[in-house]
Amino acid sequence: MNATDRTFADLLRSALAAEPARPLVTFYDDASGERVELSVATFANWVAKTANLLQGDLGAEPGDRLALLLPAHWQSAVWLLACSSTGVIADVGGDPAAADLVVSGPDTLEAALGCSGERVALSLRPLGVRFAQPPAGFIDYAVEAPAQGDRFAPYAPVDPGAPALRVAGTDGDLTAAQAVERARADASARGLERGSRLLSGLSYDTWEGLSAGLLAPLAADGSVVLCRNLDRLAPEGLDKRRESERVSAVATAAAG
Repeated sequence: MNATDRTFADLLRSALAAEPARPLVTFYDDASGERVELSVATFANWVAKTANLLQGDLGAEPGDRLALLLPAHWQSAVWLLACSSTGVIADVGGDPAAADLVVSGPDTLEAALGCSGERVALSLRPLGVRFAQPPAGFIDYAVEAPAQGDRFAPYAPVDPGAPALRVAGTDGDLTAAQAVERARADASARGLERGSRLLSGLSYDTWEGLSAGLLAPLAADGSVVLCRNLDRLAPEGLDKRRESERVSAVATAAAG
């Protein structure tokens, strides 16, 4: 992390330059039994592919608003950083009818049809498997993203002072720089430092959930153990996970 990093894409580039092989996002789904671990390099590769899809095939431009209708998931984290890389505003849980583009999971496809712009659907199935039958009116992320380039360069530099993120619990749009500073403050408040591993069972529909589930660990040069459907895990299972994943801090509905 460098003091000059003013967007989350900046933070990811610094992490990639410093320690590409270290874990960044470890994802569990306790409903399906899925576990996925992404190093900084692997995560950055997915971000590059997604940003290329967003900027190239979907024609998104800086300042466009993307309604992100996804749960806490490693692919949701990728989309947040792809938006940061392109200057697109990530409107988490936003109104598709008011957005230029929409990205939806399988449970929000009907609502996502309210967007008159480009629509992307994610199956969120283990191993990034595509839909058995692509939803009508959507492109399938699992089909389109893998073929995209592994390196990304924005057509125009991203302005850290431009609107970048909206989520419940924030007062309107946050600029990229404001979001980074807020994430850094959260990391400090949680005692996160370089190498810290924060386990989060929070959803992505509030700032607290986004911060704990990606942004604060990224800002601290740490990593996140992101858990979906954590309520299905027995208490002893959570203790075992904390030990096996070398967790240094926890953010759950009970722990806060």
